[in-house]
Amino acid sequence: MASRKIAVIIGSLRKESFNRKVAKTLMLLAPPTLDMEIVEIGQLALYNQDDDDNPPATYTEFREKIKGVDGVLFCTPEYNRSVPAPLKNAIDVGSRPYGHSAWAGKPCAVVSVSPGAIGGFGANHHLRQSLVFLNMPAMQQPEAYVNHIGDQFDGDTLTNDSTKAFLQKFIDAFAAWVERHAD
Repeated sequence: MASRKIAVIIGSLRKESFNRKVAKTLMLLAPPTLDMEIVEIGQLALYNQDDDDNPPATYTEFREKIKGVDGVLFCTPEYNRSVPAPLKNAIDVGSRPYGHSAWAGKPCAVVSVSPGAIGGFGANHHLRQSLVFLNMPAMQQPEAYVNHIGDQFDGDTLTNDSTKAFLQKFIDAFAAWVERHAD
């Protein structure tokens, strides 16, 4: 089986983000068929359609990175029952100019994590609405809403065996999903 390049997009910009810790855990658990790399989004200026004719270099670099991958893993927190602004901005930057979306056809999956009880359910589903429009086949099962994440790490190490087992199942399913939708 060929190795597939996967962009990991983390919706939180916070240095000690639980989403970043979960993303890194998933990267460690990933089978060797997935070559996963975090693609940073914090450097992207707010999308402005006026820039389409002369886009900032950060837009062009980001779009080229996304175009060059075989799939995308989104790790998002929930802010006010939706996705954080930097993540929505990255989606908009990658989808423009209209008709030239870097996201089109890329298989993807969403994991949302939260210190709260519902594990980012609202953000997960809001993000999926955009993914449908972007023509990104999103993995449906297993759904990944990880709650009470703040109690599950010692530094960067996931200490909850049940969550680790679930994340292993999730990343294995994602590897199969990407392979199923490979060009």
